[in-house]
Amino acid sequence: MTSLAALVAARAGDPNPALRLDDEVWSYQQYVAGAAQRAALVAAERRPGAPHVGVLLENVPEFALWYAAAALGGFTIVGLNPTRRGDELARDITFTECQFVVTDAAGAELLAGLDLEVTPERVMVIGTEAYAAALAPHADAPLPTELPDPATQHALVFTSGTSGNPKAVIYSQGRLHMSGTMLAMMLELGPDDVTYCAMPLFHSNAIITAWVASLANGSTLAMRRRFSASQFLPDVRRYGATYFNYVGKPLAYVLATPELPDDADNPLRRAFGNEGAEADIARFTARFACPVIDGYGSSEGGVSISRTPDSPPGSLGRAAETVCILHAETGEECDRARFDDNGRLLNADAAVGEIANRAKTMFEGYWNNPEADRERAHDGTYWSGDLGYRDEAGFFYFAGRSSDWLRVDGENLAAAPLERIFKRFPGVAVAAVYGVPDPEVGDRLMLAVGLEEGATFDPVAFDAFLADQPDLHAKGRPSFIRAEATLPMTETNKVLKRLLQRERWDAPATLVDDLTSQGRSYRPMTASDRTALVNRFTERGRGTLLDL
Repeated sequence: MTSLAALVAARAGDPNPALRLDDEVWSYQQYVAGAAQRAALVAAERRPGAPHVGVLLENVPEFALWYAAAALGGFTIVGLNPTRRGDELARDITFTECQFVVTDAAGAELLAGLDLEVTPERVMVIGTEAYAAALAPHADAPLPTELPDPATQHALVFTSGTSGNPKAVIYSQGRLHMSGTMLAMMLELGPDDVTYCAMPLFHSNAIITAWVASLANGSTLAMRRRFSASQFLPDVRRYGATYFNYVGKPLAYVLATPELPDDADNPLRRAFGNEGAEADIARFTARFACPVIDGYGSSEGGVSISRTPDSPPGSLGRAAETVCILHAETGEECDRARFDDNGRLLNADAAVGEIANRAKTMFEGYWNNPEADRERAHDGTYWSGDLGYRDEAGFFYFAGRSSDWLRVDGENLAAAPLERIFKRFPGVAVAAVYGVPDPEVGDRLMLAVGLEEGATFDPVAFDAFLADQPDLHAKGRPSFIRAEATLPMTETNKVLKRLLQRERWDAPATLVDDLTSQGRSYRPMTASDRTALVNRFTERGRGTLLDL
């Protein structure tokens, strides 16, 4: 196994473009020199303890420079999510014991007033005189004479779990090197290729499928600060992008832009990602003349499932023989799924279980969370936390996520922090957050509130309340709300979320987020709304999710 540092060092004399953003271009020579400079800065200023550097940036060259610097310097990058706010953001930084934070002016505003346990001079704001002055003494830093070992921890990537707080997945240099180089080989990326990356660099998808995959064979990494569906094709043409990565709904958003007769006139040759809807993959391939490879995976790296040409509609595809569907309590393998003539799942209770892998995986654990490590991997088995089922031919199907976390627009959201926010609304006694299926991909966020005695729920006031919550995640607005005097509870006073998820939006008093109204508030969901929503699932080939 080889380290990432070897990939970076191998590009030291390469004049090929390494990074592009708008009109800014960095050659690989400049890129490696800049990485060595930043590695030298950390080496000179680091203190005893974990050498962790938090990075709170959009997709800009500095983010990629710090990933390369960490490879050369043997320290760890902690990718910080700019959609998190307040105490949650501070918790991410302090929990991972960051000694430095690299950010920009917008990030500095988010950090202002937070207790970060990082001294002000170690919050480095790019583009400032202070940042330039900190780097200046290390302008001619050489490459390390001895490169870090492949086992060296390189990145901590936050992912949500059932505990309510995000967990930080550990990535070693060796694991990232292996994953990225294997993907580059599969995609046949080379020095003449240009990777278009609009997915956030704090996410494992962008790290592996864009940054490392490009670095492996000297491809150019062309970045966009934030994803824009309307600018996707103009960017692809401007940069001459031959490949792009995605996670979540980007394909659907791009397809929603007006179709033009010359859409297929572009340099793209392939795309790779996760969670693309089957119908979107087919439409995107036809419209833009770009084959799309989509698979199932997670930040932890414990299970991989890939579509094959013979995959049935709605399936994730096939996996290694060690991947299976297990009953979470007994550990026994679940029954194979049976379907009627219309493709409806007949034995959901017996067939649906947790997607698992009975083999050694790439999972390297979570930072400072042994309990979560044991939950994820025990008794020789990796447990994904995702529900699924498998048919007689061995094809896997996704059945949803646990009630304590959900995935909205490609981002994992923990329920507990959102519940704490929603419970602040006057009259709310209990707040339960859970995922219901999205007709496109992943989940939609649904909120159930149990009201205090005599209280009523005012949707207009709640809408205004949401706008005033500074720590509300950018994806934390509920798509559906049900407000009742009482919610179904267990004997230990826990909300029965599984029952709520089963009922979804079918409760009579459900409110729906009205995206069409000028004021954007909530209104009662009608029978016609429900019919239209069910029809949308059928159109998108996800109708089986409504049978579970």
